[in-house]
Amino acid sequence: MAISNSSLWRGQERSGWIRLRTLILLRWVAIVGQLGAITVAQRVYHLQLELTWCYLAVGISVIGNLISIFIFPENKRLSEFENFLMVLFDLLQLGSLLYLTGGLNNPFALLLLGPVTISANVLGLRSILIIGGTAIVLVTLLSEFYLPLHTASGMILQDADIFVFGNWIAIVIAIVFLGLYSHRISTEAQSMSQALSATHMALAREQKLTDLGGVVAAAAHELGTPLATIKLTSSELIEELDDRPDLREDAALIREQADRCRDILRNMGRAGKDDLHLRQAPLSTVIHEAAEPHLHRGKEVHFNEGPGDGGDMQQPSVLRQPEVIHGLRNLIQNGVDFARSTVWIESEWTEDRIVIRIMDDGRGYPPHLIRRIGDPFMRRRRGESEQLTRPEYEGMGLGLFIAKTLLERSGASLSFANGWDPNQTLSASSERLGAIVQVVWPRSKIDARSGENRVPIGRNQQIPI
Repeated sequence: MAISNSSLWRGQERSGWIRLRTLILLRWVAIVGQLGAITVAQRVYHLQLELTWCYLAVGISVIGNLISIFIFPENKRLSEFENFLMVLFDLLQLGSLLYLTGGLNNPFALLLLGPVTISANVLGLRSILIIGGTAIVLVTLLSEFYLPLHTASGMILQDADIFVFGNWIAIVIAIVFLGLYSHRISTEAQSMSQALSATHMALAREQKLTDLGGVVAAAAHELGTPLATIKLTSSELIEELDDRPDLREDAALIREQADRCRDILRNMGRAGKDDLHLRQAPLSTVIHEAAEPHLHRGKEVHFNEGPGDGGDMQQPSVLRQPEVIHGLRNLIQNGVDFARSTVWIESEWTEDRIVIRIMDDGRGYPPHLIRRIGDPFMRRRRGESEQLTRPEYEGMGLGLFIAKTLLERSGASLSFANGWDPNQTLSASSERLGAIVQVVWPRSKIDARSGENRVPIGRNQQIPI
């Protein structure tokens, strides 16, 4: 499933989060604040304002809110374009009020940052640039063109030119900084949310497949005896019904269908029911189970396992956790995808840790991206040759993020390197010059025969029907 990472798509997704009712409520708050500021300026500080035009500017916002309330349903969620128009309207309305009340000499000019920040969180990049550019143009115009504020005695309230210029510089910098910062944080938060959602879906799928295999195997185990009884009885009936060919054919059909049921159940599941022993498996078995879907894709996959320094010759038995199997499967798939011809999977164990290395003879990871491997939706521009050889490949961010997240959840730590890099710390032979992934577990986290994760030995648990 290809996941687009364009800014326009992200803006459409984020704008769909916002209800019209939310923006209407925020606009009512702004209207009350604007009316309060105008009233205080006139009655408390006796400033001479163009009240007719000020109230007209505020009244336009009131009319817009009333129209939105009566025309649209309360649960309406805004599209990208609708959200853009709402924010642009608020920005222009605020700019008109500032023009009537002193321009940048008015300290409320900082409120122009509000629409910019909102747009940076919920809109696409194109809309953000338009809103930010409009805000900068408004600030620039307001520094030169505005109606000055007059006191009751006729004195003009105006800052020195250097302070007006300073306000202009500060607001422009704040618009650019807050816009980029808010957009970046919002984009990363959404990417992480989508990636975690994909991770949970992958883990849930793996768990369902594991559970399904157990249920099917339990059915095969429980139905084995009645099917054998049916087959034995039907065989005896066949021998006794030699003089009744019509009934003999029916008995033969019963035996044939019993054999068919046995074969179906045998093919659907390999394991027994919720067997305590099946919660664990030798390390090599878990690795082969993870690699099995990618063993016949035209690349050679070599397995090598053995004890490390000070390790016992007996292979450890590890927990058959869905996150471990699915995470290793994603890493192996990545190696098979990018290998030229061969992938090596090595495993070793010592008294305190278990290590799995997945290596290939491909080009390796791009050097400028290797420190970012594991970030969701990390993309890079592909060369023309790669586009021809792998036209379906969309990126290497989400799959590795899922693998890294699932394996780290099981207690592992992952390291990524290139075999041809002289500065890399992971060991590799001279022929394994492609990508290298090393997965390391503290043995106490995954060992099924010792520590807190030890699988108890006892009777099988009955599956309730």
